[in-house]
Amino acid sequence: MTANSPADILVELEEAVAACPQERCARILAGIVRLLLSGRDRPQELLVNLVDGVLLRLTGRVAPAALMELSEALATLQVAPQETLRHLASHDDPAIACPLLRKSQALSTADLTAIATSCSEAHQLAISTRDGIEGAVAEALVARGTRAVRLALIKNDRARFSEAVYALLVETGAADDEITKLLALRPGTPDHVLRKLLSAPPGPRVAAKPNASAGPPARIPAPVALKRPTADDYAKARPEIVALNRVGRLNDSTVNRFAIRGETANLLTALSVLSGAPIEIVEHVMRDEDCEGLVMACRASRLNWATTLAILSNRGGTRLSFAQRERAQHIFETLLLSTSQWTVRWGEIAASASARDPGHRGAGMGR
Repeated sequence: MTANSPADILVELEEAVAACPQERCARILAGIVRLLLSGRDRPQELLVNLVDGVLLRLTGRVAPAALMELSEALATLQVAPQETLRHLASHDDPAIACPLLRKSQALSTADLTAIATSCSEAHQLAISTRDGIEGAVAEALVARGTRAVRLALIKNDRARFSEAVYALLVETGAADDEITKLLALRPGTPDHVLRKLLSAPPGPRVAAKPNASAGPPARIPAPVALKRPTADDYAKARPEIVALNRVGRLNDSTVNRFAIRGETANLLTALSVLSGAPIEIVEHVMRDEDCEGLVMACRASRLNWATTLAILSNRGGTRLSFAQRERAQHIFETLLLSTSQWTVRWGEIAASASARDPGHRGAGMGR
């Protein structure tokens, strides 16, 4: 077998990753990066999929500097190891995550939306400078980002703005001179958006600061606690949710949008309909500080991880840390669908919800 062949490298990885010294892990990591980069002109999906799991394990065994180099290298690949890519792109350290968020074409729209929803301002600013931003990602950035993020996004004329994005920007731009000015000058801003901006009633306005970009970035505010829907809220939401489910449109995209926009009655009703769990159980897991029950409900609803992360990140309370996101993803990926469905319908979660909340029945909308 030829030295330094793909098979050699993979065998060495499997044998060494569990307990090898940090220096050796860094050397192996550098070797596999060279292997991946050598095939950039002819995408090697099989090789990428083969090394992904081992490469992901190696990322926990090397110094941050090695992770930064790995991030820079993976950002240049059209075909990249997906689990490793998502792990690095959502890392708490912006120096590791941002090269991928700015440049990687292998990150999906769902990945970017989830990160824009759950990570820091530095991550959001990096996404805002990408060469091409889908409408769903732009909506998440505007809905969850700071003023600096919105300004950066408006300045990026390669970002696609949906009607929802324009509506959110008009709402904030009514009290912000710089947002109004940039939107008015931005190529492609529809006439009706300009009319809304320019006809907004006068009020306290935020003046543009000449050196605003030089100051420290503003903190992202902590998520606001969700207001518990009433029985009337559920009664109004249910017909639309059931209709969407009947025609096959109650999917990840729809549920993700409910989470990002804070449409709590629609979100909880959707989880109830998709998982088959009574609404009081869905309410219980949504309020529970431990995310395990909510992850189970999402898994039972056949939602993907990106949508699950969007729900976790928009349910209110303290923002998820990197470690909490890692734990939630591990639970999600190791749960069997059948186990999740049984648990949220009939198991300990159901019993706990009934014991804690015997008097509340929402709109009585179980299955």
